[in-house]
Amino acid sequence: MFKRKKFKLRLPSRTLVLGERTLVMGVLNVTPDSFSDGGLYLDSAAAVARALEMERAGADMIDVGGESTRPGADGISASDEIRRILPVLEKLRGRLKIPISIDTSKAEVAEAATKQGAEIINDVTALRSDPRLAQVAARQKVPIILMHMRGNPRTMQKRPFARDVMRDVSVGLRRAVGIARRAGIPKAQVVLDPGIGFGKSAAQNYELLQKLPELARLGHALLVGTSRKSFLAKVPGAAQDAGRIWGTAATVAASILGGAHIVRVHDVAEMVGVARVADAVVHPQSVSARAAKSK
Repeated sequence: MFKRKKFKLRLPSRTLVLGERTLVMGVLNVTPDSFSDGGLYLDSAAAVARALEMERAGADMIDVGGESTRPGADGISASDEIRRILPVLEKLRGRLKIPISIDTSKAEVAEAATKQGAEIINDVTALRSDPRLAQVAARQKVPIILMHMRGNPRTMQKRPFARDVMRDVSVGLRRAVGIARRAGIPKAQVVLDPGIGFGKSAAQNYELLQKLPELARLGHALLVGTSRKSFLAKVPGAAQDAGRIWGTAATVAASILGGAHIVRVHDVAEMVGVARVADAVVHPQSVSARAAKSK
């Protein structure tokens, strides 16, 4: 079993220790067209209620996004994205006790969000769409998550897939890290995401999960997001539940055993339970230690 390295992620309000236990990132899509929960939280009051609900369920952070990146999605302007997310960030400020990540590929949106309390930038294009995001992260002194995507949301599942997915992901992420470092972001403030489901075949998604330890050799903390994605339904004989929750649970556990520090999920309460059991497999000694403290 792969032993994940520990990292300290420095946020404006606190320091997150990565590697002692898996951190769970709750997904909050403030969009009309995201693949799983589009339209459910477009209203800011509903979005705030959902964020607080995920916090109560055990989320360690909330990832707020105002633009869908599902396969085939069209992009929106920075002003439209800001108009969707700012009311949510404003209403959560002071109420949410866990940090907020802003899921955006636009520097203008990241700038506005960090001024409203967002403490992590999550860029699904790994700085290909807008390299200025790295400058925002450096200036605001917030960590940045760099995710690999082959192509863009409109084309990523239509273009030819890479012949060697591990090489494609590794090369792309190394390039992105170089941009981030040149912008002045410390190495420890960069988290990498292999981009499960973004321009990969079903088999390649499973290969990436199998080979996560190879990505860990790049020297950064890892985030993995498999939640509810379509590749989970491509395995013959797998449970075909509506929310793909069983497939998500299996891949969350596999991600943790492969070295993931953060898992990004929709079903927070369920996946917190999965993460804690997987963590117990990684660190068996922690089970007796926690049991002793609870007495």
